[in-house]
Amino acid sequence: MSGETDLDKLIGSMQPILGEQEYVFASLDKDSPIAVAQLQPLATFYEEEGLTVIVLKTHADASGIPYQGVFQRITLSVHSSLEAVGLTAAVSCALAREGISANVVAAYYHDHIFVPAAKANQALSCLLKLVGNGE
Repeated sequence: MSGETDLDKLIGSMQPILGEQEYVFASLDKDSPIAVAQLQPLATFYEEEGLTVIVLKTHADASGIPYQGVFQRITLSVHSSLEAVGLTAAVSCALAREGISANVVAAYYHDHIFVPAAKANQALSCLLKLVGNGE
């Protein structure tokens, strides 16, 4: 099943869902004694500076991993194509107008927006308005 590419359809049917769990982004260098598997990362990304991990805050705290900021995940439940154009921009712009940072992770089926935990409910309301306006 291929994902949706039409921007109007994506925005109109994205059904944002706010998860309750808190996540953090952290970076592990190649010499880190922490086993990545024990962190049970939601996602990882190799960068020149180290391995970025997105993990539950509780796992980072238990492992003593430093991080900045605590985030909650909003999942756009529409099956978006990885070749869709404009969805990330529309979501990011709507959140930016509200002064909310957006860290977007595109997965195979859905886009996931990590927003500051303190503004998660505001971010969800903003995205629900976007769906309602069909912008």
